[in-house]
Amino acid sequence: MSVDQATVRRIAHLARIRVTEDEVPHLQGELNAILDFVAQLDEVSVEGVEPMTSVTPMQMKKRVDVVNDGFMADKVTANAPAADDHFFTVPKVVE
Repeated sequence: MSVDQATVRRIAHLARIRVTEDEVPHLQGELNAILDFVAQLDEVSVEGVEPMTSVTPMQMKKRVDVVNDGFMADKVTANAPAADDHFFTVPKVVE
């Protein structure tokens, strides 16, 4: 896959990056080099290779999935302009 200059300009526009006309050819070469590298990765056979979470074999640490309030309700609402029973109190805006 090859990127043309119009595509470089479009990518820059979508990424909200200001690119001058002098920079477009350089960026075109950089993007094409990246895409060539990704194409090389497609050639590698990964059949039978297990997914890894780390380069060293280890089990991923997991915490118990328990719903709680974080035990900090007083700290969370401490700076609130108004609070009632650990909830933020806001003025009514809809009648």
